[in-house]
Amino acid sequence: MKQEYLVQACSGCAIDVKKDQLITIVDLEGGQVVDFFAESAGNPDEFVSPGVTTDCNESLRLNVGDLIYSNLYNPMFKVIADDVGEHDLLHPCCRPEMYDFFYHNGDGHPNCLDNINRVLGRRHPIIHPVNLFMYTAIAPDGKIIVKPPKSKAGDKIVLRAQMDVRLGVAACSVSESDCNSGRCTAIQIDIED
Repeated sequence: MKQEYLVQACSGCAIDVKKDQLITIVDLEGGQVVDFFAESAGNPDEFVSPGVTTDCNESLRLNVGDLIYSNLYNPMFKVIADDVGEHDLLHPCCRPEMYDFFYHNGDGHPNCLDNINRVLGRRHPIIHPVNLFMYTAIAPDGKIIVKPPKSKAGDKIVLRAQMDVRLGVAACSVSESDCNSGRCTAIQIDIED
């Protein structure tokens, strides 16, 4: 049985997923970043950690076969398939303060921190998601450059849940830079056994 969820541009969605279910995240139009966050169904204080994921995989890249870990060093997801191969593990969710800092327009701007907190019913002061499809280049001097995503219309990544989780996912709201190719679009999430 397959469940389909459409996440409109600049919005979020919460989805309950059971262990061993497949999660397919589809970039419908191409060039759209997905802020992918999750909490353990049994303990909302255990959640996705890109930092721990980087530590355990000893890499800033996600590859097919890699695990995505929680802040408690437990596997949460396994990468089963990936059309793009470029995802960001560095940036926190966009939020009003970020829009003020870079673009001077944070007041009332839709943002992934508020969208994910709202759908999860939580008040995380900061969220570090896995930024699916986000392309962050790292220069030899350590400088980071956000470039347009490499994802094309219909590209997807498939994950298998390693525990029961509650997803908090947002279609990123940044239209002011190359992050989402300068415009924000919808994404689709499919859940199947």
